[in-house]
Amino acid sequence: MLALLPTGGPDLVSLGELEEPTPARDEALVAVEAFSVNRGELLKLERGGWRPGKDVAGRVVRAAADGSGPATGDRVVGHPPGGGWAERVAVRTDALAPAGDLAPETAAALPLAGLTALRLLRAMPSPAGRRLLVTGASGGVGHFVVELATGAEITVVSRRPERLLALGATRAVSDIEEAGGPFDVVLESLGGRSLQAALGKVVPGGLVLWFGQASRTPAQLDFFDYFAQTGASLRHFHYEDGPPARDLETLVRLVSRGALHPELGVVAGWEHTAAVLADLRERRVTGNAVLTIPENPT
Repeated sequence: MLALLPTGGPDLVSLGELEEPTPARDEALVAVEAFSVNRGELLKLERGGWRPGKDVAGRVVRAAADGSGPATGDRVVGHPPGGGWAERVAVRTDALAPAGDLAPETAAALPLAGLTALRLLRAMPSPAGRRLLVTGASGGVGHFVVELATGAEITVVSRRPERLLALGATRAVSDIEEAGGPFDVVLESLGGRSLQAALGKVVPGGLVLWFGQASRTPAQLDFFDYFAQTGASLRHFHYEDGPPARDLETLVRLVSRGALHPELGVVAGWEHTAAVLADLRERRVTGNAVLTIPENPT
């Protein structure tokens, strides 16, 4: 089969031949129709030694041998640990959900960004009535948080905020220093000076959830400057919190009934993956970047 393989060069990936995966008993074989590209995958690719592909949508071509999960022919959305930038990928059935009538491009935009947003909001107090600051909000996570944080007063840090304001954000700024505050909760994904600034933006006893370093700059914190004044909590968050199948079903259901709207910033054929990765690296993509695979690629 064809797959996008790491090159170690400036393009990061190129199409090449690979053996078709052999599924374990609890894995279904999925013919991939679309996959989403995430900034975290870009960072892993640059470090080398990993086949990317965590967000996929397509059709089951071989159901799991143990009888679990979707049947052969079902349309699905999946979240494998990697390897999804390929014609076919083996996915554990507890990481698969029916995609219903969602287009593959829409379904592929859901897993990593949607799971992160959903589980971030579970990791904080109820958003209703709270003042919430979201940094690095132009990506898929930021869009989903704005829609899912019902009842919150949301300020977003984004240089392209129009869509976020239309989805319900209260205020948008281009730099965290302009955000004002104080906030009850800060969802921080940039790292570097943004994380340091976030600690000065919370109320006494407030919460900073740090879940990314999109700025590619390590944070240097002087805890005495902030915690002595605010008593704030800083917690690292990682979205992996148990099998994703049930949460994927929730995300599909929300999109199907019009309560969640994935932002497809880029949709292109997978032959354009290298160019899309370059755009992601330079932060030229708003929302999700999705690549599609034709039924009979050459």
